[in-house]
Amino acid sequence: MQAGCIHCGQQHLLKDAVIAKHPKVSFRCTKCGLTTIVEVKRSVDQTVVISPMPSFARADASTQRLRLLPDEEGLTLPEDVDVVLTVESGPEAGKSFTLTKGRTVLGRKGADIPLDDAEVSRHHCLIEARERFINLKDLDSTNGTFFEGERARAAVLQDGATFRIGTSMIRMIFRPK
Repeated sequence: MQAGCIHCGQQHLLKDAVIAKHPKVSFRCTKCGLTTIVEVKRSVDQTVVISPMPSFARADASTQRLRLLPDEEGLTLPEDVDVVLTVESGPEAGKSFTLTKGRTVLGRKGADIPLDDAEVSRHHCLIEARERFINLKDLDSTNGTFFEGERARAAVLQDGATFRIGTSMIRMIFRPK
């Protein structure tokens, strides 16, 4: 896993085997020398929430043009199911969106999936699909992205998982084709 120093942004490669064994892992930055603590929380269904994870949010959400990291190899939707986001509460309650590409930005105007919610940033968060591994990543939004009641930088979503952006509660499901 790659994590960024919360002080200077320097990227560091952390060993997945070490992170899987501990609820918190700290590392000393090779650039600034300060310590960053990465917290890993697992829910009962094995969903993982990682905080902080600045490397997942390398965009300037306050600008008109979103600058994402280059597309990564492996960003593909599952072939046997559709990934569907349904707004369960908030101004757009009842609307559903089927993902059409491996990386999708949720936000207000100018996003791949625009939501008419005053509490949602222009480019609030993104969904990245690697087959059935669906990652939710906050894009330094003003009001945050919440998963299981906690503000999260990133989360791995399981079928049926819900998350909140602004006042909108959204459920992600796999719908058979």
